[in-house]
Amino acid sequence: MDTPLLTPRGGDGAPLVLVHGLMGRGSTWGRQLPWLTGLGAIYTYDAPWHRGRDVVDPHPISTEHFVAELGDAVAALGRPATLIGHSMGGLHAWCLAAHRPELVTAVVVEDMAPDFRGRTTGPWEPWLHALPVEFETEQQVFAEFGPIAGRYFLEAFDRTATGWRLHGRRRHWIDIAAEWGLRDYWEQWRQLRVPTLLLEAGNSVTPPGQMRRMAESGYRTTYLQVPGAGHLIHDEQPQVYRDAVEAFLATLAERA
Repeated sequence: MDTPLLTPRGGDGAPLVLVHGLMGRGSTWGRQLPWLTGLGAIYTYDAPWHRGRDVVDPHPISTEHFVAELGDAVAALGRPATLIGHSMGGLHAWCLAAHRPELVTAVVVEDMAPDFRGRTTGPWEPWLHALPVEFETEQQVFAEFGPIAGRYFLEAFDRTATGWRLHGRRRHWIDIAAEWGLRDYWEQWRQLRVPTLLLEAGNSVTPPGQMRRMAESGYRTTYLQVPGAGHLIHDEQPQVYRDAVEAFLATLAERA
């Protein structure tokens, strides 16, 4: 790696790595850092194709590439970590735990499921292509995404002298999501042998019933559905999210 892929965010003790979702970035976890840093040494991660609009990654888009880069980042810590993943980040976290179990002590999966086969990006693509490359004002971002997601994207986008710029290419983000419509990740889920917390939004983007099935079929799983929350549970229901994560990590500490 030419540059470190993990950014230290404070805290002491066992490492916790925060892994963002599609179109996200490590900088979007800022509101969770004050309490997370009381639980361990916190690191945020920027995934490939989310590191800036002009940052080139020559690899073909694939889950395997995402997982390999995340694995290299965690391995550089020199000790295993708990992975806290939102959406795409949750998928990559459990795939890494299945592929390189020596790197992972536990996983938090927020609103992500293993099987989106048959779903296409078609309904989503016109909206994404219509987004401006750069927003001139905060108000434009909030008008496009709403108050919760708007704040999230303000933190993710590249800050420029004239506004807020998309931190990746729309074509890449579409291709990332398109791969999920062609394959499933149940085998990786079944291979997990670390404790896992599953958090499902009441207004989830996941196929109905899949996260409950994950809880029933997984190894040492804890499952919580959060009524009324959308995909960004940690921002929409921050106290519920915090309580669940703190209780889960406390249980791990008790068993250690």
